[in-house]
Amino acid sequence: MQLNFRRSKLPFSIFLLVGISMLAVTASRSTAAPLAIGASAPAFTLKNVDGKNVSLSDYADKPAVCVVFTCNHCPFAKAYEDRIIALQQEYASKGVQFVLINPNDPKIQPEDSFEKMQKRAQEKNYPFPYVIDETQDIARAYGAFRTPEVYLLDKDRKLVYHGLIDDNTEVKDVKTHHLVNAIEHLLAGTQDQIDPKDTKAFGCTIKWKK
Repeated sequence: MQLNFRRSKLPFSIFLLVGISMLAVTASRSTAAPLAIGASAPAFTLKNVDGKNVSLSDYADKPAVCVVFTCNHCPFAKAYEDRIIALQQEYASKGVQFVLINPNDPKIQPEDSFEKMQKRAQEKNYPFPYVIDETQDIARAYGAFRTPEVYLLDKDRKLVYHGLIDDNTEVKDVKTHHLVNAIEHLLAGTQDQIDPKDTKAFGCTIKWKK
């Protein structure tokens, strides 16, 4: 499947600097174990950028929901933003629903405030909810640690794939479309053939409340 992704304009040096800075993160991190493949996804009700609440149960009729922990400020999140939009547009007609969750503490990273989220969603015309996890309870329940980090859920809301969207921040260098492959298998009823089912996400660490 060929999706029309736009190449990230962020230079590699930015990603290198972010990677180095992540080693110095002092904010407390989640101690929850990562959600296991096959486990039921934790339910949630969180405030969307339009001011309304969005619940996982709102999509009971969808064969697949992809929960993405992401944010405004992270260069990795920005690099994948257009790809996530393209995926939602490509798979909406097949019943796949994306829900983006911002788990970051805006006191640590002001760019991730709810007001900045609203502005970003409007600027990019997001075709999916972009909700805020103010307590960070949902990020902990899922065992999320980075942005972006994806959790693909089946019709019973069990986890079938976790981790990377693909294997490179540069579109031209992507060799494995992990999330696309997982979605295709899920829609075909062959989710048992997703391989790998669990990958290690790369990106900025979640900014946990102190």
